[in-house]
Amino acid sequence: MGTLLREWRQRRRLTQLDLALDADISPRHLSFVETGRAQPSREMLLHLLEELAIPLRERNTLLVAAGFAPMYRERKLDDAALARAREAIDLVLEAQKAFPAFALDRHWNIAASNRALQDLYEGVAEELLEPPVNAMRLSLHPKGIAPRIENLAEWRAHLLARLRKQVELTADPVLKDLLKEVSGYPAPEFRAPEAGLEHAVLVPLKIRTKLGVLSFMSTTTVFGTPVDVTLSELAIEMFFPADEATARAVRQSAR
Repeated sequence: MGTLLREWRQRRRLTQLDLALDADISPRHLSFVETGRAQPSREMLLHLLEELAIPLRERNTLLVAAGFAPMYRERKLDDAALARAREAIDLVLEAQKAFPAFALDRHWNIAASNRALQDLYEGVAEELLEPPVNAMRLSLHPKGIAPRIENLAEWRAHLLARLRKQVELTADPVLKDLLKEVSGYPAPEFRAPEAGLEHAVLVPLKIRTKLGVLSFMSTTTVFGTPVDVTLSELAIEMFFPADEATARAVRQSAR
């Protein structure tokens, strides 16, 4: 357990002194915990896990390694216990129409969608739309929407940076394989974006559709205080128009 705890501290780029100060324990005692010379109480271990912002799934692993029972349950999204949370997800997704929104699990699989703006999927290969649909593959695969993304190099760099950060923080083998796969897809040469109002504040997604070139900015929403593993790993991706032309075209199409 001590080795795992030290690995997480190093992933967060914290020294023993940094973590000890944040957790209000002595650096000497933390050193003993990490080397196995001291066994932390369950309460102290949970406190350290919280200070390190370790995901709930990995907290269970560390608790078991320390000889304690796992604390956080993992339910399916359609479990009755998550009914209220699912209602909240559906409410957010529905409110986002006519602009697209998706609920993604930890592996970038689409768990729910508001099914808005079906024009985005025009020309996408059927195998990429077979459940579970993976948003990363859908975006970057040469048979997905990648050929219609005007700023593919820029958008690809943005997505890969997000995925790479997830791999660094979690060491999840599925995410490692996904990163290796999508990194191997054909990609245009990356060039610095042209100066403009959009690029001054965000990286837009510019995609060609029968409605014309649409430009979107994306936001990510997560549950603030989850104690269920599934909810803690769920992210809601919402796309908003990055310019007035996109807003007008999408709203007219929705009518």
